[in-house]
Amino acid sequence: MPTENTILDFRSDTVTQPGAAMRQVMAQAEVGDDVMEEDPTVRRLEERAAEICGRQAALFVPSGTMANLIGLGLHCGRGDEAIMERRTHSFAHEVGGGAALLGIVFSVLDSQDGILTPAQVRAAIRAHDIHEPISKLLVVENTVNLAGGRVVSLAQMQALHELAKERNLRLHMDGARIFNAAVASGVPVARYAQLVDTLSFCLSKGLGCPVGSLVVGDQKAMKRARGLRKMLGGGMRQAGVLAACGLYALEHHIERLADDHQCAKELAQQLQAALDHRFQVQEPESNILLVHTDKQATTETTLAEWKQKGILALPLSDTTIRLVTHLDLPTGAAAETGRRLGKPAKRD
Repeated sequence: MPTENTILDFRSDTVTQPGAAMRQVMAQAEVGDDVMEEDPTVRRLEERAAEICGRQAALFVPSGTMANLIGLGLHCGRGDEAIMERRTHSFAHEVGGGAALLGIVFSVLDSQDGILTPAQVRAAIRAHDIHEPISKLLVVENTVNLAGGRVVSLAQMQALHELAKERNLRLHMDGARIFNAAVASGVPVARYAQLVDTLSFCLSKGLGCPVGSLVVGDQKAMKRARGLRKMLGGGMRQAGVLAACGLYALEHHIERLADDHQCAKELAQQLQAALDHRFQVQEPESNILLVHTDKQATTETTLAEWKQKGILALPLSDTTIRLVTHLDLPTGAAAETGRRLGKPAKRD
């Protein structure tokens, strides 16, 4: 695909559109009523997801937000407490659903890189006291979106797993981009999945599907999850047309995530060369790149200038710009970004 005059959309890896091959499998998908558990393509997707994760079962749901709500609901009752880092998606970007719909109390902690240490979690676990909620669940996001796609290492997860086991906490991983974490770290998804009670992952982010997420765990949990999905309005009928996309993505779009990671690294180099002292480019670990600015006005002006040059990015805060690489970017997108930005202008 030629890059000149092409919009370079770095806002998210959710902006991808299904290609011709994915649309073909959608058109040919065998379908049935999934609420009645009669959609064969959905069943195949769930079986394949469970197989990849090395777990007993999986459940196909419409969105990552619903997948995480189900993860919360499986482990916490009303008034129970879930512990997580402040930038975790369940707290930061899911409209308080765990509290509003499930009555769960959030305990949010701050860390430097978006990843909690066992010591932080240990200090946050409440002693049994009739005046306080019961600490029931630890939620870990991998990769950590708002921290710039940080990868939670296997060693870090093992340490959190041991602490959770010791203190009788359940452990849910928001693995929206777990395949990015696996490709970046060289650790199979199944190794991560073995360390948690439940894992969710998105098909509609780096894997390039239009819709859908999976919740993965043991058979008993997934039977309960099916009821939670229905209660939350996530029961779908002839969903095989969407599940077919997931099957295609799991077959064709995992290994290529390395290309997105390389593009992010090249993009960081181009931005470091093009931007002036008002900007700090954070080195990416996966497909998410953060650019920190000196003030809100710089962020707003930069985004407007980039848009005029056909470069779209997303403000995460007054002083943070996020760029995400994905499969719909043209070949050479990083170099083309550098070409369009050129050398930094001299400023007084």
